[in-house]
Amino acid sequence: MEKAMGKAGTNKPQTLPTLEEFWAAFVKSQEEFDRRTREADRRMRETDRQIGDLGRKFGSTVEHLVAPNLLKKFNALGFNFTRYGPNIMIADTSKNIAAEVDIFLENGDCAIAVEVKAQLKIDDIKEHVKRMATLRRYADARQDRRKLYGAVAGAIMFENVKEYALKTGFFVISQSGDTMKIDVPEGFKPRAW
Repeated sequence: MEKAMGKAGTNKPQTLPTLEEFWAAFVKSQEEFDRRTREADRRMRETDRQIGDLGRKFGSTVEHLVAPNLLKKFNALGFNFTRYGPNIMIADTSKNIAAEVDIFLENGDCAIAVEVKAQLKIDDIKEHVKRMATLRRYADARQDRRKLYGAVAGAIMFENVKEYALKTGFFVISQSGDTMKIDVPEGFKPRAW
């Protein structure tokens, strides 16, 4: 039987680890792997938290870009809004939050619920349609017969998203230089809920 060769060029036999030594080394490497996995998970959670905080701050910044002069801009379209509120929570009779509205404009005849996103997506518009239906049910339950309109705003908005929002019947508030503008194309009919 041949002897196992040691390091290159030596005839010193190589000793194989015993089963106990092999098992101890395996357990140690598994513990190190588990420790590193826990550390990676912790770092990932912290990164997710920081990204979430950054996203919320950016979203708040966009809301602050949209909000100034919004009453004036809609009133120039003939709405005559007298009240404005950011971050409105609509609760049902059990105090459960039924809807959250980023910006709510109102007068005695109508109201507009504005959804604001850093980058508006089609799914955000679909979600706002559901929100508008919830707001209508809430208003009906309180004999509030005002017309409810919707608007969407975004610092970043692709043309297909803008077109989808307009076809859905929402006013579109988009970035225009250093301010926001309300896009009202010729023939646009806002949907009333």
